[in-house]
This record gives sequence, C-alpha cells and structure tokens, in this order.
Amino acid sequence: MQLHHLWLSEFRSYAEAEVELPGGLTAVLGQNGQGKSNLLEAVGYLATLRSFRGAPSEALVRVGADRAVVRGEVTTDGREHLVEAEIARTGRNRVLLDKQRLARQRDLLEAVRVTVFAPDDLELVKGGPALRRGFLDDLLVSLHPRHDAVRSDWERALKQRNALLKQIHGRPDESALVTLEVWDQKLAAAGDELARLRDGLAERLAPTIARAYRDVADDELDVGLRYTSAWRGPDGTGGLAAALLAARDDELRRGLTLVGPHRDDLELTLRGLPARTHASQGEQRSLALAMRLASHRALLETHGSPPVLLLDDVFSELDPNRSAALLRSLPEGQTLLSSAAGLPEGIAADLVLHVAAGGVSAG
Repeated sequence: MQLHHLWLSEFRSYAEAEVELPGGLTAVLGQNGQGKSNLLEAVGYLATLRSFRGAPSEALVRVGADRAVVRGEVTTDGREHLVEAEIARTGRNRVLLDKQRLARQRDLLEAVRVTVFAPDDLELVKGGPALRRGFLDDLLVSLHPRHDAVRSDWERALKQRNALLKQIHGRPDESALVTLEVWDQKLAAAGDELARLRDGLAERLAPTIARAYRDVADDELDVGLRYTSAWRGPDGTGGLAAALLAARDDELRRGLTLVGPHRDDLELTLRGLPARTHASQGEQRSLALAMRLASHRALLETHGSPPVLLLDDVFSELDPNRSAALLRSLPEGQTLLSSAAGLPEGIAADLVLHVAAGGVSAG
C-alpha cells in the first residue's frame, strides 16, 4: 500500500498541514519538540485509530481546538481509498472510509496498514508479558482481520467469568457453579483458539526475527522466540478446560481467573539467555526493532504488499553502525522516518520534509 496525500487540521502541533508523499523513503527532519513524531503519529492513527505513543484521543487535539481531523488518500492492492478521522476533545470520534461511516474497525485494515517502530518499543523486550501478548494479538488481527472475533470472544468471556468469580467469591451456591461451568466452556473454547493462533504466529516469526536481528545489529547471535503457556504442557498440548478445573478451588478463593492466555508470554532469548535480563540495551533495542521488521515482512507475505513503515526517532536509540545497518536492510515499500540528527552519510531519501514551529515544508 501507499499513502499518497495527508491532510491535518488541529492535530497535535499542526493548525493545518498538507503533504504529498512518494512511494520510497521520506525523511522527516527537525529539532526535538517541533512535531516530527506528530506527523508519523497521524499516519499511524489512520490505520489503527489510536496513538502509537499511548496518548488518549483528547491529547491529539491541538490546544484551543475542539476537534482534530486527519485525512489520507491511499492505494492498497490497486484500490484507492479515502480515510477521514475526526477526533473530538469531548464526545465521540467519527471515522469515514470512502465517505461511508466505518462500521467495524477491522474493515479499516483492508484499506490502511502500518508497521510502527518507536522508542518505547524497547519495552517489548524489557517490559512485562502484556506488551508481548499485545504485539502478537495486534499482528494476528492485521494479518487476518477475522482473528479480531477470536480476541473479542476471549476478552468478553474473561470479563464475564471474572465478574462471576468476584460475585461468588468464597460462597458459591449450586446455581452459581452451574453458571461458572457455562463460562468455563466459553472461556476454554476462546482461550484454546487464541493460544493456538499465538503459538503458530510465534513459530512463524522466529526465523524472520532472527534474520532481521542479524540485519539490524550486523551481528550473528543465537536469537530465540517461543510462546509459553504454564497451563499447557511443555509441548503445547493440554486444554484450558482441564486447567480451569484444576485451578477452580484457588480461583473461587481468590475471585479471579488464574490460568489462560492472559497469563502467557512470548519468551525472547539471545545466546540462549532471557533477553529481558541478560541482553545489553543496544541488543534489546535491536531485538525490538527486529520484531517490528519481522511483523512487517509477515504482513507483506500475507497481503502481497508491504504496509507503510513508520520509524520514529530510531537513530537516537541506535549507534551509527546499527543505524547504517538498519537503513541498508529496510524492506521494500513506503517508509516514513523521523530524525533530529539527519540521515547517515550515504543515505538518500526520496523526499525530505522539514518540520519547525508547527509547520512542514519539503526541501
């Protein structure tokens, strides 16, 4: 896919901005605090309807304005689309796809796809399991939007079961136990399927992440990736229904679901040791970037066209050798890259945008 035209109105630091984008590498340059990341954030919002920096919707609206608008013209798989997102400071947001109100967010994935690498991605390696589970789940939906139903079924069943466990905490009667068994069945069906999908995706990504790490770090290291579930056997067998039954007494006592995919992890290793605790920060940074590049390549393989790649301020987090290695290994397709330090020597961009004081200009 390719983003051809981007319009911003009252978004973050931009009162108004309009840019035309080529299909190759666009470098977004400027001093810190001028709005480079805001421009990439707007592109990411068109695809996901959320900030990749974790900001709430109201923070995306320029100070003093009631609402912001982000519009983009894209071509995906030979089809042209117009995506228009109106972000309200208060009240509901509005999204139009080809002038029609967006019925389901997953429909947007057919029109706009992005891969984002941002400085906070270091937490994919250093942080807790929830971030790595989210990485897998978001990629599953991007690869096949129908997987959103599996994730939704799991989250709904987990929420309802936890509410029931909290309600009957320590004093279950026969009626409550019958209802619990119903939710056990729903949770087990959704949980088994979600774990199966995550496990398969991790297995698919493992060699691609290892290769991407070699490209980015310019170093041959043993990179490992494995989806782990304490409630399944060592070989990935064993169903959630049996695990729930075994944990029932503890769960009734604590009023909480203690086993299932919400407790699983994506185990990352370097040289056979946990990357979270034994890798240097440079190695962790390279591994996080390799995870994003591997997801980008998986999307390319699945859809036949690469997403837009957004690289936000990557050079500030990589040494010169890793920066040069990254640019040499960029996958095909459209890339937007922000930098306060300019581009490494010998790297030419198809378009250079300069950002200063809430304005953007080509040159």
